[in-house]
Amino acid sequence: MTQQINQLLDWTPNARLAELPTVSADAHRYGMRHFAIGVSIITARDGEARAGLTATAVCSVTADPPRLVVFVNKNVVASEIIRNSGAICVNVLEGEQEGVAKAFAGMIEGVHGEARFGHGAWSELLTGAPTLSGALANFDCRVIKVFDESTHHAFLCEVLATRERQDGEALIYLNGAFRRLPQ
Repeated sequence: MTQQINQLLDWTPNARLAELPTVSADAHRYGMRHFAIGVSIITARDGEARAGLTATAVCSVTADPPRLVVFVNKNVVASEIIRNSGAICVNVLEGEQEGVAKAFAGMIEGVHGEARFGHGAWSELLTGAPTLSGALANFDCRVIKVFDESTHHAFLCEVLATRERQDGEALIYLNGAFRRLPQ
């Protein structure tokens, strides 16, 4: 895949840099703990099956066309449901939704799978992917490309519908803890 991308971009990695070793996984994780980022719940529906997870690996790609990218571990059920359905909703959490974040992150004992949707109020926009009511923003998307990257899939998505609030605090994750950030 990397070779194909390099050919498409007509780009060759710097040979000297390619030989340098990477940092350890622990060093990478420790450094990333200091990267404050908004917390989202990524959801999808395939028929009656719903899945979701708490994520911080979401990024805007372009505004025109409206696209974003979401990274999801290949080993979670949501990854398969997203691939099967071709749709995803990115629910950007409000500060008071920390409990929902914990439920979808597996931080509440005994709450997994469909039981996660017992936390928060859920509806739908266009795609059928579960949409969290009261979130700061919802991005209802269709998946247009899937990239295989090590332990994760990168889902490149086109945004079909949005819903947002103008009030509330943002829920962020920093140094191993959820925190609230006033707007």
